[in-house]
Amino acid sequence: MAPGLNLNLDPQAPAYWQEACTALALQSPVWAELVNRHTDRALRSRGAPYETMLRSLVGQQISVKAAEAVWLRVVQALNGELSSQALLALNDDILKATGLSRQKIAYSRALSEFEQKGLLELNLLDSMDDEACTRHLCEIKGVGRWTAQMFLMFCLRRPDVWPVDDIGVQRGISRQFFEGEPIGPKEALQFGEKLKPWRTVAAWYLWRSLDPVVVDY
Repeated sequence: MAPGLNLNLDPQAPAYWQEACTALALQSPVWAELVNRHTDRALRSRGAPYETMLRSLVGQQISVKAAEAVWLRVVQALNGELSSQALLALNDDILKATGLSRQKIAYSRALSEFEQKGLLELNLLDSMDDEACTRHLCEIKGVGRWTAQMFLMFCLRRPDVWPVDDIGVQRGISRQFFEGEPIGPKEALQFGEKLKPWRTVAAWYLWRSLDPVVVDY
């Protein structure tokens, strides 16, 4: 255990969480402070590939708070049945009323069709390494590296995913380590090299440093 690290482990945390937090805290007192400040929760998985991917699509390019509001309306429109079959049965007007853009409606339908083909089965995805899984998921219309990375982190709970294009990760690095100096994807990639093999955990704490709302997909 790193000196001064108080780790009340979330019972739903990944098996690697404590080891990762300790390793990060030993690197810098900044990490130790972040871990100590956010002892209430750790990264959690819903264990449902379709729900995780749909949440990620809904959350693209909008704030955590806005994404949650849209998501709740999507769940209501589906009458709580979070399945590809239920979503495909809804017409565009109903989906538009939830706050989804025309583009996101198209993406959600493409995801649903992908799932219907059996291409989101956990045993299939678990058999792939991070890069192969990312390529596979990016075959879905509207899914880019960021969305695939959220899936790797929150559904498969891979320990070393580093979404350098994520604005929250960039801002977190900037505020915590560079006194507000602008950080872009290139700088984030370089910064992440020393955080291997626990970059998923580092990203999660950077998000928490910016927003008290816990990120879950």
